[in-house]
Amino acid sequence: MKKKLTTYCRLALLLAWLLAAPAGVLAQINTEQVVNIGRNALYFEDYVLAIQYFNQAIKAKPFLAEPYFYRSVAKISLEDYSGAEQDAGMAIERNPFIVDAYQVRGVSRQNLGNYAGAVEDYNAGLELMPEDKNLLFNRALCETALHNYDEAQSSFDRLLQLDRRHDRAYIGLAQMNLARKDTVTALDNLNHGIALSKNNASAYVMRAEINTRYRHDFESALADMDSAILLEPRYAGYFINRAYMKYNLDDYFGAMADYDYAIGLDPSSQEAHFNRGLLRAEVGDNNKAISDFNFVLKSNPSNFMALYNRALLHMRTRQYREAVNDFTAILKKYPEFEAGYMARGEAKRRMGDNKGSEADMERAMAIFRRHKTHVSTFNPAEIEATAAIKKAEQRALTGEEEPETAEEIMNRFNTLLTVTDNEAVKPEYANRQRGHVQNDNIEVEPMPMFNMSYYMSDDKLNGKTHYTREIGDINDARLLPASLTLVSGDPQLDEDDIKRHFSSIEYYNSLLAASKPRSIDYFARGLDYLMIKNPDAAIADADAAIELSPEFLLAYLLRSEARYMQYRMAQARDASTAELLAGAPDAKSQAMLRQRQDVTALDMIAADLDKVIKLSPKNVYAYFNKGNVYMYQGDFTSAISCYSTAIELKPDLGEAYYNRGLMYLRMGNKSLGIADLSKAGELGVLPSYNVLKRMSR
Repeated sequence: MKKKLTTYCRLALLLAWLLAAPAGVLAQINTEQVVNIGRNALYFEDYVLAIQYFNQAIKAKPFLAEPYFYRSVAKISLEDYSGAEQDAGMAIERNPFIVDAYQVRGVSRQNLGNYAGAVEDYNAGLELMPEDKNLLFNRALCETALHNYDEAQSSFDRLLQLDRRHDRAYIGLAQMNLARKDTVTALDNLNHGIALSKNNASAYVMRAEINTRYRHDFESALADMDSAILLEPRYAGYFINRAYMKYNLDDYFGAMADYDYAIGLDPSSQEAHFNRGLLRAEVGDNNKAISDFNFVLKSNPSNFMALYNRALLHMRTRQYREAVNDFTAILKKYPEFEAGYMARGEAKRRMGDNKGSEADMERAMAIFRRHKTHVSTFNPAEIEATAAIKKAEQRALTGEEEPETAEEIMNRFNTLLTVTDNEAVKPEYANRQRGHVQNDNIEVEPMPMFNMSYYMSDDKLNGKTHYTREIGDINDARLLPASLTLVSGDPQLDEDDIKRHFSSIEYYNSLLAASKPRSIDYFARGLDYLMIKNPDAAIADADAAIELSPEFLLAYLLRSEARYMQYRMAQARDASTAELLAGAPDAKSQAMLRQRQDVTALDMIAADLDKVIKLSPKNVYAYFNKGNVYMYQGDFTSAISCYSTAIELKPDLGEAYYNRGLMYLRMGNKSLGIADLSKAGELGVLPSYNVLKRMSR
């Protein structure tokens, strides 16, 4: 396994050009100032903030090339390669003489696997700047990936003519010679590159791979992996590699320690869990091995090797019911696996299911008779392992990936695991970490519903205020204690805020008791109840407000929010009690009852939102919230439709792009999902960049 692909920027030189770029082409001082501030944000690596400034400049002056180019630099730094490619293309359309725009688009295409397109960009850049070493280097890598080895050799030769001490050129040559299966020359290239610079982890990893795969020299490989880890100690893949080498040197304790450390760095690593499971099984730590395989199968149910190993361990630990389930899944894929029927039959016998056991044994004997043999020779694990090895070797040699199926995209999105990339040498554009929000280890969740609130969002990035005409009217009329707005999610209240809401509730209690009730007073008290997390009382007040004023739109919105809070509270209670109730005699019926209650709750929320939409057909936030309801119901197609309507009504609603992108990924549509996430990131939804990175290959 090699390190995940990243981009390497010629950042210092580029930023010097950015800061020195003439501003005279900008006709108005406000646009000039916005672009200058954005450039400064780029310099300090505040990429997401920079994008917001460039958005403003593009909106004001869409015919300028520079804001598109600068925004492409910010996006590529966030590993939004699709967005960076598009923006760099827009810059080139407006000014075809920006060399760095070709480089940005080329690197973006290279990361997206469009090597031919990247070569076109690098060639265009080299026409303008023939001695640019980064363009030559990146073009050579692309030619290698395209198997155009003569062209790649020519690019490397030209690069070394310009700079004999370009250590990465020798590493690139090593990658090319490995692709040509010339391991001797590749090893010589790596030795030369390491002699020039001992600070390139990729060189050590490649040399370790050669020593492992082709020479079985695990001691030398281990020394190289030690060097790579010293240079980049936070990359989990290096510890997985080193564990394999330690295992082959019979250092089981050292291998286990490396797997543990890799999982500590990347808790979602299927590879680390799988390999640790194998090692635990080998040393007899069976239950912990099962735990590792459980993790892998939860993340990727189609991992046959994890399933097969877990089935054997379930037999070994006398967990026969679980063994039967595992062998049933195995036999579904390999119905001619006679030993699988025998193992399942034995598990059934030990469970007391003699009839089922006899049926499985008879199936096994029928296969033996059909094949005219008495010994099982069919080994599905060997078939799977051989296929996986061939696929990995082909990918390592060609750099090509088979297109993902919709099911594979859905499975990967459900776990959002980092996918290993087999390019040890990366195109040079950026290799700095500050401001790279895509590297944050976050739990991926959809943007929450929009709620009415007296408290502004603390999102300082875009400073957007969300409101509707009805909220504006009620604020103008000063009918509430404070101005109302819409925020995504729940505001965090401090002790003083909570005290104010309790006091406000007491005020409205007195008011409603002493005077003729008004719908606005019930509505205001309902808002207070909602703020202090009392949804039942909020619903009662919303009901009262609606009874007095059936066309009171905000009262329906309040009731939908309160019902949603009830739903979330019920979900939290169910999650906390599910384990306790798992063994109860009526556990199944209780689960079905809770499911029906959830469906009813969501239907009631949708009904309130439908009423809001009927009263105000262009209420963008009602469509967004209804999209979330459909999402919770598992109706992703309807959710996408609602988010699309919200986007039509408000094209800068980043939350809608983000949630729609997640839904597309849930349905296995990667291209549309990536496009929406890129747009959401551009509009200031930071988690987009994390999902983009983790869904890239």
